[in-house]
Amino acid sequence: MSDEQPRVISRRDILKRVGAVGAAAVTAPATTLAGLAVAAPAAAAAPQPQATAAPREAFENLTAVEADLLEAIVERLVPSDEHGPGAREARAAHYIDRALGGALASSRQAYAQGLTALERYATASRGKSFLQLSHTDQDSVLIDLETGAATGFTGSSAQFFTLVLNHTRQGMFGDPYYGGNANFVGWDLLGYPGIRTMVTPGDQKALEAHTLTSNHKSAYDYETFNKATARRGDASAHEGLAHGD
Repeated sequence: MSDEQPRVISRRDILKRVGAVGAAAVTAPATTLAGLAVAAPAAAAAPQPQATAAPREAFENLTAVEADLLEAIVERLVPSDEHGPGAREARAAHYIDRALGGALASSRQAYAQGLTALERYATASRGKSFLQLSHTDQDSVLIDLETGAATGFTGSSAQFFTLVLNHTRQGMFGDPYYGGNANFVGWDLLGYPGIRTMVTPGDQKALEAHTLTSNHKSAYDYETFNKATARRGDASAHEGLAHGD
């Protein structure tokens, strides 16, 4: 067994390819408390009200198991840190799920096979479900996918990793109209000031000085963009552009 410490996926590596430089993600492994015996009090304590779990938000195309895995994956690909929210907060997994019923429908089978293979590989190589692994071990599994070292995939595991990474970037930084980049967190992270159909001289000066305030507008907030050809959840006519740029 190697003494080499597992590498951690870097937020910098993820963001630099879209023109931003972030900080490396440093995340402590999750810990649990188990097996602690507590002596019963002399007098019975008043019953405490039970917290009601928030209902799980439904996904449109992925199964519940697939959705949970994908949420965990995108969270590790672009994790939140002191510099801002990550892919989970941007709802990148929901973007992917929605697009799998439209523009990315051709990738639906690849997700079904790839997520199943990832879970099997995590269990076989790390002894636990991917969801039960620490963040460091989850990153280690994803690095195995990225380098093609993970087994059990149709084709190379690197192909599946690249597929999910590209779609995560789309969900993180694409137009919010398509279900990702919630609350414009991706654009804010990049310092992108938002879509503008007209730039005043004052805007140009502010842009050059990097002080232009984001207007938090989707392209489809403007009448000049045709919503009929970019219907929310089904923009198949623009798969290469509308979902990636």
